[in-house]
Amino acid sequence: MALRFVGMDPNTGGEGSPTVWVEEESADVVLQGEEADELLLALVGSTQWVPGHTLGVPAHERVIRIPARMVPILREACDVAEHRDIR
Repeated sequence: MALRFVGMDPNTGGEGSPTVWVEEESADVVLQGEEADELLLALVGSTQWVPGHTLGVPAHERVIRIPARMVPILREACDVAEHRDIR
């Protein structure tokens, strides 16, 4: 597996920084961010966002928070994923 680094939180203090990559083969966007606090997790897990969809966050998934100041980095990652070279 190879990751293409796209960007890191510009306000990072040097450790534990929200970061964005694109996985080269699948073009999946890979995110590192702050794990959701209890209040956000409860809101996400108790709201039926799509009719008929199961409530809750599955054990194999996590809710993370990415700072709004990273929106340009996320856009770039989406562009990289969408326009990657298909070999």
